[in-house]
Amino acid sequence: MEVRLADTLDALRRSGTRKNLLGRARFGIADSTGFGVAVPDLRRLARGLRPDHALAAALWRTGSLDARLLAAMVDDPAEVNRDQMERWVREFNSWALCDGCCQDLFCRTSLAWTMADAWSRRPEEYVKRAGFTMFAELAVHDRDALDRQFLPALRRIYEESTDERRYVRKGANWALRAIGKRNARLRAAATRTSRRIQRIRSPAARWIASDALRELSRVRRFTELPVKLGPTSRRRRPGSPARGTRRAAGSTPSSPRLRAAARR
Repeated sequence: MEVRLADTLDALRRSGTRKNLLGRARFGIADSTGFGVAVPDLRRLARGLRPDHALAAALWRTGSLDARLLAAMVDDPAEVNRDQMERWVREFNSWALCDGCCQDLFCRTSLAWTMADAWSRRPEEYVKRAGFTMFAELAVHDRDALDRQFLPALRRIYEESTDERRYVRKGANWALRAIGKRNARLRAAATRTSRRIQRIRSPAARWIASDALRELSRVRRFTELPVKLGPTSRRRRPGSPARGTRRAAGSTPSSPRLRAAARR
């Protein structure tokens, strides 16, 4: 493992650039121990390493932002437990690390729904953002989720909509938009929630609601996921992907992660 870790860190050093480090600083990303590796380069490196739970743990222990982002990409979701998720989430120190871990690893685990709800109730800024990031990612990627599973998420967004912290309100807004873009039924529910939030006397609440309403009003077509009413409901034919789901529900489907920061 020591050799594999050393080889992986060497690959990260070779791929990093000062330009990327400066770019992260402009977007408020804490990166005092990073190498400045672009996300596409991290993904290319991850393809040759995953799944490797032990290597992911070793990469995380280095404390380097790039190594930790790579750890989330190479870890095996089936081997991730609650203790690991809690340890990692407590060490989030930027929106990039928070979103990267949630998108690439945590939302793919069997605990995704449980932890999303639990974290959205926590007071720490990046932990709470992680909860809303998870809701947003589940709206995009969990094809088997019932529409009613998202209703508690909408209630959580409403309850936390007065939180003025930048990354909490942006996370809540992201989740609200993603849920509303999943299908027409959830757009109606998200729109109702947005109008309730809009009536709250809070700058954060007004921004969350007005931004979500503006975007949801522009949705003219959905790539409908199957209607899930229960265990006997009709399922999508195996091997048939939900075309365009990421574009329909994601916050910025095709832009690099740094440019997406302004939208989230």
